[in-house]
Amino acid sequence: MKKIDKSIADAYFREKTTYMIIYFIIWAIVSYGCVAIAEPLSSFTFNGFPFHYFMGAQGALATFIILLFVNAIVGDRIDKKYGIDESKNEEIGSQTTQNH
Repeated sequence: MKKIDKSIADAYFREKTTYMIIYFIIWAIVSYGCVAIAEPLSSFTFNGFPFHYFMGAQGALATFIILLFVNAIVGDRIDKKYGIDESKNEEIGSQTTQNH
């Protein structure tokens, strides 16, 4: 089995971690930002509810689900960028430990 160079592995995990931090910041802004500015948002209504309530109850959840899909797509692109191939991983995993 081919070993990955440490500098490449470090760059890979640094990029993955950077994106995870960005996703967390977006989620936190959407989840807690609406609470922080609830007074101005209460003048708008969405589906019969004040907008700040809707964003707290449904918008944060929808944003989280969207971020999951974005993470999967971006993660696959990062994997391809660094040469991580899912079919190769499955092939290696299906062999006995003596063949690794």
